[in-house]
Amino acid sequence: MITVTRLNGQQFVVNAELIRTVESNPDTTIRLINGDTFIVTESVQEVVDLAVDYGRSLRKLLPPS
Repeated sequence: MITVTRLNGQQFVVNAELIRTVESNPDTTIRLINGDTFIVTESVQEVVDLAVDYGRSLRKLLPPS
């Protein structure tokens, strides 16, 4: 899960595993695999970095193989 900010300043959490695309239109738009869209204040790169960090945190929880 990643925390992002709506244009009105309200923060909310998105399941990073459900993100299909992140675009700049010019505002950053997150589209989920179910078709839901969110416009956020973070840049595309910030959303990508948050999603990557989330994925890394999950891999840290896995036992070594």
